[in-house]
Amino acid sequence: MQQQPNNQLNIEISEEVAEGIYANLAIITHSHAEFVVDFVNVMPGTPKSKVKSRIILTPMHAKRFMKALMENVQRYEAANGPIQDMEQVEIPLNFGGPTAQA
Repeated sequence: MQQQPNNQLNIEISEEVAEGIYANLAIITHSHAEFVVDFVNVMPGTPKSKVKSRIILTPMHAKRFMKALMENVQRYEAANGPIQDMEQVEIPLNFGGPTAQA
């Protein structure tokens, strides 16, 4: 049996996770200890949406993720042309539900 070099990591993915989850909204919050990224699929005309996935990162890993995402977007644009930036979309925090009152 051949050994892997120490700097390689064997990562497995289940079929369910490999299918992925579609999201068209990410809500990012943070504390002093962590960044929380909630991925949501918001459907037009639907007054309610659910978080489909939540990823919790340390601040260091959040920054590394940001850099990796930026590098991948740059590679994508180099191969496929610029990605059209969407206009600023204002989404109410209640996502169409009743408005909170104090």
